[in-house]
Amino acid sequence: MAKTAKKKTAGKPNAAFMKPMTPSPALAEVIGAKPIPRTEVTKKLWVYIKKNGLQDAKNRRMINADPALKTVFGGKSSVSMFEMTKLVGKHLQ
Repeated sequence: MAKTAKKKTAGKPNAAFMKPMTPSPALAEVIGAKPIPRTEVTKKLWVYIKKNGLQDAKNRRMINADPALKTVFGGKSSVSMFEMTKLVGKHLQ
């Protein structure tokens, strides 16, 4: 019985995470307007952050927002990477 349970977890990814979500207009400016899964939203955000050098040099867990991200982050100029995922979640439907 333990074998089947193990197979289940390794087999199919969580459907809720894989469900395409539509980004808000503010988030669409950063990652594009096409509906994509949450996992891809996070990946695209990191690509954007690294491309624009927005990761704080001293504390790598902090993200310094440019004008486009500031809108997504609710007006905050700097957020932690954990807070970022929470704030971005509000911009997905």
